[in-house]
Amino acid sequence: MKKIKNILWGIPIGFVNGFFGSGGGVVAVLVLKKFLEVEARKAHATALGIILPLSCASLIMYGGKTKVDVMLVLLCAVGGSVGAFLGAKFLSRIPKRWLKILFGAVMIISGIRLVAM
Repeated sequence: MKKIKNILWGIPIGFVNGFFGSGGGVVAVLVLKKFLEVEARKAHATALGIILPLSCASLIMYGGKTKVDVMLVLLCAVGGSVGAFLGAKFLSRIPKRWLKILFGAVMIISGIRLVAM
């Protein structure tokens, strides 16, 4: 039953990622913490693993209908990989309370920027 529950929670996570082109990781962290009762650090790390196949599925759908700038993808992936490595290293060192505060702040700032655009 637990496996089915996990699969079912994957549907809204994947939908958000596919619909908006991003954001599945944010939803994954929230679902993992609030509904699947995963500890904060583990939820953030697990969300990273969830995002890769979601992003690949979304890319296939978007890539088939629009032109993907492959060079831009590759260049951003290089810098993004460095940033991801540094972020993952930092995640293990930050206190849980600050992780929650920073995550919440990023969500609030992102929401304001999206509404203001």
